[in-house]
Amino acid sequence: MLRTITPRNARVKRFMQNREAKVEENVKSALFIRGSSTSQVVSDALADLYMLKKPNGVNFSKKNSIHPFEDHSTLDFFSQKNDASLCIVATHSKKRPHTLTFARMFEHQLMDMMEVHLENCKPMRDFKTPKSAIGMRPCFQFNGDMWDQHPQYKMFKSMLLDFYRGKTVDRVALAGLEYIISVSHGPLTAEGKPGKVYLRTYTIQLKKSGVKLPRIELEEMGPSMDMTFGRAEEAKPETWKEAMKVPRELKPKKKKNVSTDEMNNVVGRVHLGRQDFDKIQTRKMKGLKKRPAADEADSADKKQRVDDSNDDE
Repeated sequence: MLRTITPRNARVKRFMQNREAKVEENVKSALFIRGSSTSQVVSDALADLYMLKKPNGVNFSKKNSIHPFEDHSTLDFFSQKNDASLCIVATHSKKRPHTLTFARMFEHQLMDMMEVHLENCKPMRDFKTPKSAIGMRPCFQFNGDMWDQHPQYKMFKSMLLDFYRGKTVDRVALAGLEYIISVSHGPLTAEGKPGKVYLRTYTIQLKKSGVKLPRIELEEMGPSMDMTFGRAEEAKPETWKEAMKVPRELKPKKKKNVSTDEMNNVVGRVHLGRQDFDKIQTRKMKGLKKRPAADEADSADKKQRVDDSNDDE
């Protein structure tokens, strides 16, 4: 348990206020933790993922005796101490070789986690190509139709987007898009289980094209990882519902009688009062124009006289 800190000066008070809940949250921090037993493969992968997350990450250089699926109390402690809501634990054993465990926290308590086993990994240092600057936000490309259908694929996609989601902005400069993370999946196995997942990272090169828009080329910068899914622990429904709540201040204000359809078109509805059809102007011809009752009586007498004269003839 962490002791309660009472701020004694303005600097500590500002630090404590920065950790408090806000309407617009800070950028999520991630912990990169080495387990009691690791391999060179997972150590390189952990270091590369940390480089992509900097400066919003904390890299643990020492090994820790931690087993998230057996006991996650250590993760809860590290999360509260470092004010981090994301973490990756690198472990290696004969039963589960070269394993990375992705975990997400809510209110410094474990919400959900998922482990992947690495294969055919190539670290960033093996690519003798330009690298992106530190702190740049990546573009994501998910190739395949299972990312929105299979539960494990959906969970892994959600975790990756959470790990590298930066501050919410209204617009992004084209020159600020320096690299892209491409994630593809293979076919399902004969038993219907998820296949391999292929993660590749490319830098974005803007070349001259002769027109206003530049020509874009991709150059692999690393890391390159092939992985398979292992164990997973999903979030409890009540915890997930609480974590997905949106503050009232950030909810869009509803406009009366205005909605948006499937094509993102704004549709408005106009409500009219009860209409009196007797007062609606529908006659446009002069011959159908309504005349006073006296004129109608004179016209009837005239018509009667004409009829009588015709009878006399």
